[in-house]
Amino acid sequence: MSTLLNGDTWHNAIKKLTPEEKHIIIEKGTERPFSGSLVYNKEDGIYRCKLCGSPLFKSKSKFESECGWPSFDDAIKGAIREIPEADGRKEIICAKCGGHLGHVFRGEKMTQKNTRYCVNSLSLTFDKKDTYSPKDIHTSNEKIAYFAGGCFWRMEYYLEKLDGVKDVISGYMGGTRENPTYKDVSSGNTGYLEVVKVIYDPAKISYETLAKAFFEIHDPTQANGQGPDIGEQYQSAVFASNAKEKEIINNLISILKQKGYKVVTKIYDVKSFYKAEDYHQNYYAKHNKTPYCHGYIKRF
Repeated sequence: MSTLLNGDTWHNAIKKLTPEEKHIIIEKGTERPFSGSLVYNKEDGIYRCKLCGSPLFKSKSKFESECGWPSFDDAIKGAIREIPEADGRKEIICAKCGGHLGHVFRGEKMTQKNTRYCVNSLSLTFDKKDTYSPKDIHTSNEKIAYFAGGCFWRMEYYLEKLDGVKDVISGYMGGTRENPTYKDVSSGNTGYLEVVKVIYDPAKISYETLAKAFFEIHDPTQANGQGPDIGEQYQSAVFASNAKEKEIINNLISILKQKGYKVVTKIYDVKSFYKAEDYHQNYYAKHNKTPYCHGYIKRF
C-alpha cells in the first residue's frame, strides 16, 4: 500500500483499527449497504480518513444517492487518488495514507458535477468542527491562512477576489468553547474573533501578498473593532501557523509603523477553526451588496 506516512506512524494507525475496519481499509473490503453510520448524516463538517485523519470531503459535497453508502460529488483537492481496476471501475484511496475508501463513478447524472464518490462509512470519521488546518494539507498547491479584520463578510468579499485564492470561509477562532454560534461570538465575551480562512495556491500568491492585502483592506490602527463594529470579536489579528508567518507579519507591521501607522494588530497561534453558519458564507455575493465599512487603502 503506497503511503506518505512513515512506517511507525502507519503501523501504529493500523493497530487502532477494529477487525471490521481493517477488512475495509487495508484489505479493500466493502461494508453492507445501508449499514454504515454516515449514510444519512446531514450535519455540517469535514469527513476524514479513518486511518490517518486527512480531510477528504466537505459536507456540502455529500448527497443522497440511495445506493447504501455515503456519496459525495466532489473531494477536497489532492485528497483522493483513483486507481483503475480490471473490471473497469476506479478504486479511490486516501492520497496520504493509501487507505481504501470505495469507488468513484461518473456519468450517472445524479448531480450537476456528474460524479459519485461511493465511500464506506468505516473508512471515514466525521468532524463537526471545521479544523481543516495547514498540517492537513499534503499537496504542494494548497495552503491556508487565517485573518481577523472586523466583520468576516467584508474580509471574505475582498480576499476571494485575489488571483491564487481558491476559497475563503467565514468562521470563528480564538476561544475555548466548542462549536460556538454567531450569537455566542456576538456577545463579545467568548474570546472568539470573526475570522476568515483563506485557502490559496502558493504558486500563484504568496503568504506575504495575502498579508499585505489584509493590512490594506481593513484599518489595522483601530483597536477593539472595525468601523462601526465594536467588540473583541472584531479586533484586528492574524492567527499564524508557524514561525515564518509570524516573521512576515511582524516585518509588515514594522514597515507600517515606520510609515507612521500605529498598528494594533495582534498575532496569535492558530487554534481550532469553527465554520460560521451557512448564511454567513459569501454573504455579499448572495445579497448582491458591497461592504459598507471596509475599503482598499494602499499602504505598501
